[in-house]
Amino acid sequence: MPTPVDLRSDTVTLPTAAMKQAMLEAPLGDDVFGDDPTVRALEAAAAARLGKEAALFVPSGTMANQVALRCHTRPGDLVLAPEDAHVYWYEAGAAAVLSGATIHRLPTVRGLLVPEAIPPAIPPDDVHFAPARLLWVENTANRGGGMVYPLSCLDALTAIARRNGLATHLDGARLFNAEVASGVPAARLARDFDTVSVCLSKGLGAPVGSLLCGSDESIHRARRARKMLGGGMRQAGILAAAGLYALQHHVARLAEDHARARTLWAGLREVGLAVEDAPESNMVFARVPDAGATAAALAGEGVRVGVAGADRIRLVTHLDVDDEGIARTLAACARLGSAW
Repeated sequence: MPTPVDLRSDTVTLPTAAMKQAMLEAPLGDDVFGDDPTVRALEAAAAARLGKEAALFVPSGTMANQVALRCHTRPGDLVLAPEDAHVYWYEAGAAAVLSGATIHRLPTVRGLLVPEAIPPAIPPDDVHFAPARLLWVENTANRGGGMVYPLSCLDALTAIARRNGLATHLDGARLFNAEVASGVPAARLARDFDTVSVCLSKGLGAPVGSLLCGSDESIHRARRARKMLGGGMRQAGILAAAGLYALQHHVARLAEDHARARTLWAGLREVGLAVEDAPESNMVFARVPDAGATAAALAGEGVRVGVAGADRIRLVTHLDVDDEGIARTLAACARLGSAW
């Protein structure tokens, strides 16, 4: 039986042979003592790539986000974030548990924050209200369909935050998808944010890891928070080597994933699936009568998709899905066409 086409997420990617070789050959040390040369090389490369002074290697995107929250907020603070933000939906309530912060969800258009919505959401300086401390932006917008922020919108958001005394964090789990889709360098997209997190284990194809980037001062604080949260790893260079390889070799190829997502979107329309907006990056969302039943039926056809709601499925292209995989997916959907 052929290997299933796995479109559930770009987190399912497996390391390439060349990436495994880089991991095998990585010089190692104890990263908690600051002795791992490969981790240091990855952090330096990421900081340079994102135009920041320093970076911190952590096990996951959730930890990168939670470390950022620890650095920017105090218990009782308010975080202004998109209504569909990963930090609200998919991090197990960690903002409240670990930082004592409240996420105030703001309305979006296609998953993207509207600058005009920020000022009215900032509470007055009154003891009855939680003080707003942090503006949170996610690029690309996952639940918004993988949409990419226009640079003008990012600039407007950060300008409003500065005028109102808010710190800023960019959840850039798929920031390099945004770079490739928009043609704007990641450093420019992240320029006016105090901190930015990027994931290595999604579209870039590394098995583990994310990075939090910012000023020397913020990353110094972040290193302590990482230790507190149990994220200090020892001979972590074996993992960092995969991330370093991914940064060097897997960014430009994201364009292939985006092209396949557009092909998939067009083909799904032809077979009658109620697809949402045309993809800007590597995600296709569609509406179906019963997402769970649809996913189960497609699994029986050798295609795995994500369930993103009672009537919503998500299909994500990545480096382990080739043109044949897209063709097989469309053929399976055509066979199940009456279910739409």
